[in-house]
Amino acid sequence: MTRTAIVTGGLSGLGAATAERLAADGIRVITLDMADGGGRSDHHQLDISDDAAVQAVAAAVGPVDILVNCAGIVGPNKPLIETTPDEWRRTIDVNLMGTVAAIRAFAPGMVERGWGRIVNFASMAGKDGNPNLAAYSATKGAVIALTKSVGKELAQTGVLVNVIAPAVIDTPMNAKTDPAVLKYITDLIPMKRVGRADEVAELVAWLTSDKVSFSTGAVYDISGGRATY
Repeated sequence: MTRTAIVTGGLSGLGAATAERLAADGIRVITLDMADGGGRSDHHQLDISDDAAVQAVAAAVGPVDILVNCAGIVGPNKPLIETTPDEWRRTIDVNLMGTVAAIRAFAPGMVERGWGRIVNFASMAGKDGNPNLAAYSATKGAVIALTKSVGKELAQTGVLVNVIAPAVIDTPMNAKTDPAVLKYITDLIPMKRVGRADEVAELVAWLTSDKVSFSTGAVYDISGGRATY
């Protein structure tokens, strides 16, 4: 039986790499993204923070076995005291509430069928906190806590929920990060290099497979040695 995966933010960066890697395993991949998919039948253009739009896609696509929440934004790149409430709200809406919306839309069907894999994307910023990225760091810390909670809630349903916390990865999103901030967070990596999207996608492929059966609510670092806890 061919499994179906939803990948949010699936047209670029980690989402695109994840979609390609899962498809290589024979999984049917449906992408959700704000960008236009160029008429692809396996793509839905939407704002992941639009709960009604996400629910509508869930109703349209039918049963889904795998959900990978990659959609995210950097948010304001400046000191906390210079940020605005609107910048905070938008970052929270996308990074946290978008993840919540997708889980609410797709997890019930997984529970009903007794099998599912949900992988959320946080960041090392959610564990360490990055200066001048307070909103981003706060939302990614929230995604980690969200994963731990939902993992416990669904622990006996056959649906596993885990979260990946990457360090700096070579993606279009990080290309928009202030160079000084990017240098600071790259220098924290003992390997002294940024990660590749395909390296992260390989971890996603494992976490969304039958090979994982006794891990839920867990945080998987992929950080070149930055993580020490």
